[in-house]
Amino acid sequence: MPSITVENYVKQIYLAGQQQQPTGGQVSMGRLAAAVGVVPGTVTTMVKALVADGLVDYEPRGGVTLTRDGERLALHVLRRHRLVELLLVRVLGLDWSEVHAEAEVLEHAVSDKVLERIDALLGSPTVDPHGDPIPSAKGKVDGTRRHSLAECTVGRPLRVARVTDQDPAFLQFIDRCGLVPGAAVTVEGRDASADAVLVRPDGRRAVTLGGAAAEKVLVEG
Repeated sequence: MPSITVENYVKQIYLAGQQQQPTGGQVSMGRLAAAVGVVPGTVTTMVKALVADGLVDYEPRGGVTLTRDGERLALHVLRRHRLVELLLVRVLGLDWSEVHAEAEVLEHAVSDKVLERIDALLGSPTVDPHGDPIPSAKGKVDGTRRHSLAECTVGRPLRVARVTDQDPAFLQFIDRCGLVPGAAVTVEGRDASADAVLVRPDGRRAVTLGGAAAEKVLVEG
């Protein structure tokens, strides 16, 4: 059974690759070190162990990519993490801004048997409280590419699908703005010189988001 450290590494490699391009990609050692919170030398040692286990491919001057086995493990860890997040919100009543940190711990403790009971209890959900896709038990994950509030069409009715930043303060801010997943919204205007986007959630006052914040809110419709 993979260790907690191994699970954390393959998960972070997967997530970093997804941020670079939708189909995943090579992740630099520096970026991986920042993601797992250790110095580059520690990463190099761990990556060599992952190569030996057949979980990653490594190019010394390039970086790391997950093998098929590595990606399968990463998606299984993400499935546990995101189902636990949803359980904490729906069943235990925790706020969506605090469940990420809790799930980071619990994702390593949930057995496959308990995980599938959680999945059944929640009705086989496809997204977590932040709109992140939940991989299926067979390792399939929704790869639908969505636009952010920073780039979508002005004046078109949209619906918030996903918030990509798990920082508690940011999630609380988005909640106050009424921009949680499922909310109907319309982008009413953009000011390129101020790097700002004017957004009106359905039935609420319009709010102004900076460009960086608007990029973290993905929409559909």
